[in-house]
Amino acid sequence: MNRVILMGRLTRDPEVRYTQGERSMAVARYTLAVDRRGARKSQDGNEQTADFINIVAFDRAGEFAEKYFRQGMRVLVSGRIQTGSYTNKEGQRVYTTDIIADDQEFADSKNTSAGGKTAPEMGKPIGDGFMSIPNGVEDEGLPFN
Repeated sequence: MNRVILMGRLTRDPEVRYTQGERSMAVARYTLAVDRRGARKSQDGNEQTADFINIVAFDRAGEFAEKYFRQGMRVLVSGRIQTGSYTNKEGQRVYTTDIIADDQEFADSKNTSAGGKTAPEMGKPIGDGFMSIPNGVEDEGLPFN
């Protein structure tokens, strides 16, 4: 079984390209900073407390990421691990590991900032088990309609 579930913050806005051909498709790439439960010392003596994991979302999931995901947002991604390799310009073999996203969700309410604090006008977090949608999101743009 090849299944992974990650929650982290986007390190930058997704980079989206569209495939060529008869049926053009969005391909979104972004990186999640995923916190570790236990910190460890890196080679230079600093504590490394997060892993930076590359995510790839295709088609409607890619369009959704392009439209709604922004740097600093906390998101939940589930998918599968895919490895690959290529030869770079110097003729060296480079190995890659990506998560191919099947599902993507917002992990914070729309009134929560990237820093994880609730906006003053909100009062208290939702906490009712429902996913909050950011301001300006129209129902017809969501992938489950």
